[in-house]
Amino acid sequence: MSYLSDEQINQCGFRHVGRHVKISDKASIYDPQLISIGDYSRIDDFCVVSGNLVIGNYCHITPMCLVAGGVPGIELADFCTLAYGVKIFAQSDDYSGQTLTNSLIPKKYKNEILLPVRLGLHVIVGAGAVIFPGADIAEGCAVGAMSLVRTATEPWGIYAGIPARRISERSRKLLELEAQCMADLKSSAD
Repeated sequence: MSYLSDEQINQCGFRHVGRHVKISDKASIYDPQLISIGDYSRIDDFCVVSGNLVIGNYCHITPMCLVAGGVPGIELADFCTLAYGVKIFAQSDDYSGQTLTNSLIPKKYKNEILLPVRLGLHVIVGAGAVIFPGADIAEGCAVGAMSLVRTATEPWGIYAGIPARRISERSRKLLELEAQCMADLKSSAD
């Protein structure tokens, strides 16, 4: 995997780019002027990233993900991970048949669903999961592989299924590990 150089990343025209960001040279980035990326975050091969998007610190978007912020936007808080093939949509066509669909049709003939999506601190989304417009995945949640999230979740839960439902509690031990990791990183930088 090859990453863009810092110079190449800066030439993309992102709204904001933090320190030590890595972006694969095989990722497709659209509308970079609408995208902010925090420190130590990474976007891997064959990802498509577009629209209004805020990526926090230490976020990892693994290969083959689609993050389509569109107009309403998507926010990934610090320490979010999207496993292989995750799809996140902040807008969608109306599939009811009451309107026309697809991006080639003038808006007056469509009824798009336009709702922001938010992933809280320490959210991890399993391989192949899909997150629909309006989903608000609360702090500390884990979403199982191949799940479908359409609504809000409660903090520190493990969610799975179609549609995703809470199946278990998630440990908060990772908060202690985060504090230790950040202290180690700070001391090694001093």
